[in-house]
Amino acid sequence: MKRTHWLLGLLILAAALSACAGTPTPAPPQPPAPPATSAPAPTAAAKAATTPTSIRSAVGSGCHLILSTTTSTFDSGLLGFILPDFEKKFNCKVDVVAVGTGQAMQIGQRGDADVVLVHDRAREDKFVADGYAKERFDVMYNDFIIVGPKDDPAQVKGMATAADAFQAIANAKATFMSRGDGSGTHAAEMRIWATIGITPTKSLEWYNSLGQGMGETLLSSNEKGAYTVTDRGTWLATASKLPNLVVLVGGNHISENKERALYNLYGLMAVNPDKFKGINAEMANNFVKWMVSPETQKMIGDFKDKATGQPLFYPNAK
Repeated sequence: MKRTHWLLGLLILAAALSACAGTPTPAPPQPPAPPATSAPAPTAAAKAATTPTSIRSAVGSGCHLILSTTTSTFDSGLLGFILPDFEKKFNCKVDVVAVGTGQAMQIGQRGDADVVLVHDRAREDKFVADGYAKERFDVMYNDFIIVGPKDDPAQVKGMATAADAFQAIANAKATFMSRGDGSGTHAAEMRIWATIGITPTKSLEWYNSLGQGMGETLLSSNEKGAYTVTDRGTWLATASKLPNLVVLVGGNHISENKERALYNLYGLMAVNPDKFKGINAEMANNFVKWMVSPETQKMIGDFKDKATGQPLFYPNAK
């Protein structure tokens, strides 16, 4: 991603100026109700700017589509794999803002993105209900797993449920790293704690809320010998850099994960152009159609971890 630092610098500058004046494949779970090209590489910013116009003012001239998304789609390498195809077909640059799901949706709620790709179904449904998008589309899924130190001080390996593992971690006061960033992964983690009646706070010395993306949280867990929750896609993409961690709950393949509550669905939404001026509505609709097309869905399924041969995401567009 060669233009990452360029876009991030512009975002910071824009924010500053404003201050002065985001085995076999199992069948996809049912959600709750309700080849290289010459195209330029997609751009990612580490953080979104705080003002409603700063991202748009930073992308430059020509056709640009702003994609606000969760860090897992970027950290896993998926976007770098599939986006050049869209950019070549539609002659339009995709500018990726990769942040936690909560922040990615806030960017969409400000009209500062054209499309939003995230993974927190309850908040996605509210995003549509509140009129920020007209429809949500299934795109793909993977699952959440619990990883931790090889010596497993809380003895959680092979436990049947994430809740059992969390209870054992709490009982042992074993070091735990949380993203703590309002992301979809963080939301999933908090739901698990809630099932055992624990609300993690700063008073728990063993619990660390980092406010970081998935990649950074995994690296910190590896350094500190800590447990954490991660999506399997990011784990597979980064496991070679995490020699001190192993999968303890969820199995080594999604087919081994028997807890359907840990399945992790991703939804795509075009931001409603009736709510904001400046939305690239035509290209956003093109992007949605492209993402759910059989060709792109196949690309998503073909994006695999080289070491294990496992897909990092499973396509499930209807």
